[in-house]
Amino acid sequence: MLAAVLALCGCNGTPDETADWDAQKLYSEAKTLMNGGDYDPAIKMFEKLESRYPYGRYAQQAQLDTAYAYYKSEEPDLAILATERFIKLHPNHRDVDYAYYLKGLVNFNENLGLFGDVTGKDLSQRDPRASREAFDTFRELVERFPESKYAEDSRLRMQYLVNSLASHEVHVARYYYQRGAYIAAINRAQAAITHYPNAPAHEEALFLLVKSYDKLGLADLRDDADRVMQQNFSDSKYLSGGKDGRPWWQLWE
Repeated sequence: MLAAVLALCGCNGTPDETADWDAQKLYSEAKTLMNGGDYDPAIKMFEKLESRYPYGRYAQQAQLDTAYAYYKSEEPDLAILATERFIKLHPNHRDVDYAYYLKGLVNFNENLGLFGDVTGKDLSQRDPRASREAFDTFRELVERFPESKYAEDSRLRMQYLVNSLASHEVHVARYYYQRGAYIAAINRAQAAITHYPNAPAHEEALFLLVKSYDKLGLADLRDDADRVMQQNFSDSKYLSGGKDGRPWWQLWE
């Protein structure tokens, strides 16, 4: 008798109207809440569904929708945990590509994403950890599911991230150079070139390499970097300067 009473009551002692709902009914109501922007109640409903009916397609879909609801309610850590849980539990699910995509989106930070120039915000000047994680997740999606409907958008976001991550390395290299830490500047400029091939930031990275090698008196390395820069960026603004006979890298002080 006590068990029956508890089953019909919520945690606050009031009757639980969902007590006799089946999995389909719970999922439908949770989905309606989520579509209406009521993410917290939707999450609770999804969790209730999974608790009562832990097996089957509704429970699996509830796990995926919970991740999305966390994402929309600006709970990125919980959203990532939910996507990772889904991927671990259902690696062969037909929608696992979406779990990867959603995980990438959370780290990507959609507000800065492909519209970074419009908002005036620069992802390259932010902490790059989330950007790296987003890139790795999108790359895994593209490699594992090249025909996924999320693959093309993932590739576009990966390209944006490559450019931003390379720019971040150059930001740091420039910081070190301006403070006379030339070896550190060299390391970060080389990282931009090595890890993010073909990124637009390579031009300034090479510029910083030439300047840093020159400051350290490493003429051979400076001339090698200069040769690469002249070959790849022959119209670079860094190569232009005065006509007093000095090499171009001495004109940028």
